[in-house]
Amino acid sequence: MSAELRTMKCEDYDQLYALWTRIKGFGIRSIDDTRANVERFLRRNPATSVVAVADGKVVGGILCGHDGRQASFYHVCVDPDYRRQGIGKRMVVFAMEALRQEEINKISLVAYKRNDIGNVFWNTIGWTRQVDMHYYDFILNQENITAFIKEG
Repeated sequence: MSAELRTMKCEDYDQLYALWTRIKGFGIRSIDDTRANVERFLRRNPATSVVAVADGKVVGGILCGHDGRQASFYHVCVDPDYRRQGIGKRMVVFAMEALRQEEINKISLVAYKRNDIGNVFWNTIGWTRQVDMHYYDFILNQENITAFIKEG
């Protein structure tokens, strides 16, 4: 049975989180992936994230949002039992079309090096791995901000 695609809703969180934690090579961040933070993300980006539903359950998803200039994909996944049916590619197209409606022309994503299946997927569907830049992040919590101030 083919999965139905629809815009992600806050009510999908429990099933998505359970799926994220089952996927090998997937990175979950306790500060970003709480229900409250995912709901805030979806309120800010109400039309761009997507889920795949089959047999009455969420079997895939992409958190997708933008800053008005560039979009990012987060937590792109398909349940292992539903892979190789085109669900991942269909979800990517769904999110791309939603972004085009919002006049966004560029998407980036992070795929962990240990996520072999994800990296093969992105390379196979024509995405370009950037080798000319470094990815940096900084966790905004009081301890890190205080350390940053002291180091400066």
